[in-house]
Amino acid sequence: MRILQTSACAACKVAGHCNASESKEKIVDVLNVSDTSGMKVGDPVVVCASRDVANRALLLGFGIPFLLLVSVLITALRLTSEEGWAAIAALLSLVPYYGVLYLFRNKIRQRLSFYIE
Repeated sequence: MRILQTSACAACKVAGHCNASESKEKIVDVLNVSDTSGMKVGDPVVVCASRDVANRALLLGFGIPFLLLVSVLITALRLTSEEGWAAIAALLSLVPYYGVLYLFRNKIRQRLSFYIE
C-alpha cells in the first residue's frame, strides 16, 4: 500500500507557505490480505497493526539497541577509563546488531505485519 502521511497542520489553508507542514509518501507492506477484489487505487483504507506488533517493533528498533549501547559504554568505560574509546566501542557494537536484523529481515517482516481493517 502506498500511503500519504501528513502532519496535523497539512490541511491548513496556508500550509503551502509554512515550513511546519509536511507530508511524506510511504510504502507499507500489507500481508495476509485474502480479498482485494473490492479495492481499487484511491480507495480509503485503514492500515492497522496489533499492540503486540507495535511493542515488538519498538523493542527491536529502539529498546535492545539502547540497552546494548549503554551496557557496552559502561563496560568499556570501566575497562579502559577512556571516554572516547568507550563511545566508539558502544557505537560500533550496534553494527553487528543491525547486521543481524538485516539478515533476518524476511523472518521479522512476517512477524511484524500490518493488516487492513
